[in-house]
Amino acid sequence: MTVDVGERLRFVRTQKKMSQRLLAKRAGVTSSTIAMIESNEVNPSVGALKRVLDGIPMGLAEFFSVTAPADEHQAFYRASELVEIGKGDISYRQVGSYSNGNMLQILKETYQPGADTGSVPLQHDGEEGGVVIRGQLEVTVDGERCVLGPGDAYSFESRRPHRFRCVGAEPCEVISACTPPTF
Repeated sequence: MTVDVGERLRFVRTQKKMSQRLLAKRAGVTSSTIAMIESNEVNPSVGALKRVLDGIPMGLAEFFSVTAPADEHQAFYRASELVEIGKGDISYRQVGSYSNGNMLQILKETYQPGADTGSVPLQHDGEEGGVVIRGQLEVTVDGERCVLGPGDAYSFESRRPHRFRCVGAEPCEVISACTPPTF
């Protein structure tokens, strides 16, 4: 399932009764950046989208669950039911919906060679961890870098500045979890 980020941002912004200008000011970006995202002229990195959503304020999990009907009783998900919350060189496929106040977010992440979460480190409340399934992932936490391969894992408080980058010649796949689902 693929999500139209621009359409969803416009929907959320208007539901919150915010102008593009107000959101841009709160997010620390230009009004034209918000307009280009909403018209799908630009595809923001996950880090850039997170910064825009911080201006609402809203987490990525909530953003990608806004219009999806949540079935609180569903326990099993087929691969085709995972919700794509990333576009481009990094794919984040989310298990289920997080609009019901769930406490745990689970993602299947795929990084194309050279893909990076951005030059500005991510920071948010909670904890996160993951296991590399395939490929090589460089993880930086508080300036400390480590290249992880298949079977290697990471776990840290998400308030610590962090970023991820695929450093191998093949795509990198990771299964990760975040609590609460603020990503």
